Amino acid sequence: MPHQPGGVTWCLVRDGSGVDWHPKPTKGWRQVHRSRYAAALVLAILAGTLTFAPPVRANGNFVFYPTNDSYVSASAPNSNFDSQPVLAVAGSPTRISYLKFSVTGLLDPVIHARLRIHVSTIPDAGSRTGGTVQRSETGWLETSLTYTNRPALIGSPLGAYGQVTANTWYDVEVTAAVINNGIVSFGISSADANGAYYDNRESGSTAPQLLVETGIPGTGENVLLAAGDIASCDRDTDEQTARILDREPGTVAALGDLVYEQGTPAEFANCYGPTWGRHKARTKPAVGNHEYLTADAAGYFGYFGAAAGRPDEGWYSYDMPAGGWHIIVLNSNCSKVGGCHVGSPQERWLQADLAANPARCTLAYWHHPIFSSGDRERAELLPLFQALYDADVEILLTGHAHQYERFAPQTPTRVDDPVQGIRQFVVGTGGRSLQPDFGTIVPNSEIRNGTTYGVLKLTLVPGIYQWRFLPVANQTFTDSGAGTCH
Repeated sequence: MPHQPGGVTWCLVRDGSGVDWHPKPTKGWRQVHRSRYAAALVLAILAGTLTFAPPVRANGNFVFYPTNDSYVSASAPNSNFDSQPVLAVAGSPTRISYLKFSVTGLLDPVIHARLRIHVSTIPDAGSRTGGTVQRSETGWLETSLTYTNRPALIGSPLGAYGQVTANTWYDVEVTAAVINNGIVSFGISSADANGAYYDNRESGSTAPQLLVETGIPGTGENVLLAAGDIASCDRDTDEQTARILDREPGTVAALGDLVYEQGTPAEFANCYGPTWGRHKARTKPAVGNHEYLTADAAGYFGYFGAAAGRPDEGWYSYDMPAGGWHIIVLNSNCSKVGGCHVGSPQERWLQADLAANPARCTLAYWHHPIFSSGDRERAELLPLFQALYDADVEILLTGHAHQYERFAPQTPTRVDDPVQGIRQFVVGTGGRSLQPDFGTIVPNSEIRNGTTYGVLKLTLVPGIYQWRFLPVANQTFTDSGAGTCH
């Protein structure tokens, strides 16, 4: 089946024939993500308790299928291949595949668009070079398309499929080509004689897809990019996640265990520095337990300096004025800073900071999760979480478990609470290693993934937050949604 973001519910809308809710998309429908707040809105209307407020539009996820697709071949310049069950791409003889989509129903700016195709299962369908994607002219039909009348390819390449394997899905970012509603057409070409074959639009569940996400535009000044458990000199996956930062503007929230194994000055200089260290100037770090394998986390505090807070504390706060958000960074290594209990130095500082910064929207992050299905919970952090909950904080970001997990808003005692609850994310996917096996799934866990490196992108505007998990290249897992501040 086509990749579906786990734990997501979709609103399926067929123009002129009504609306329905389903757990997964169906071909031919326009599919729009439903946030948990939509359900709360419906209940409020039915109960007659809805108080008017300006409308909040959560981000939308749309899946479009081709209206036309086919390929052309230089070896048969006047032949039409619409009756063939595949799309072919090759360099010798030249074979170019074309796909055309009708994009409709977009109400907000396009944030991301991806062209997803499935490699066929016919013999020799895979290739060492899957092809380069470009925009093409739109005035063609699959029933009359030939090499002689083929539409021109337009502009610079949008992206490329690398090595492709039979019976596998692949994505390419095509956001630059999907600006708004309208007709969009793509051509896939290759200079390699080792060609590839993809399923076409008649292939049912493996038909090509154009995945479009719309929502709140991020300017960099209101974007937070978060992950922990990041760098090691014996891995290259930290470089893969660093490349996400290379293309994404925003503040980097580094969620602890930033370099392995012991957070020494040499490891920060030689292992973290060449990857995530490229973005040191815009990084707001949190300290992890591996940093303390060097006495007093001296490598960490020496590398980041004043940006990491006082070396005997490791907590601080800052504002993102463009979004109207207050951000709090805490030290979850309780034994290193006098505890995390009520009345501890850190808890007293937190209470004072919350009182001095009564922003409508507040986000906090530290290293260890308070909730985790990866057997990584730290109960000693509950007093800090309680203080955040009492102050109506919206979001808590954590790492430590080398996995991605998103929770529904909840109380400190694990009660689902869409009104005042804190939504926790575990984003231990920064590059060091992954833990694919989860333990017992704990209450309110909404989505989990232990096989994909990536970065969580949060767009923060007044009264609203939007999230999207950005996977490394050639990975397809993602998770996205939106919520409102308390």
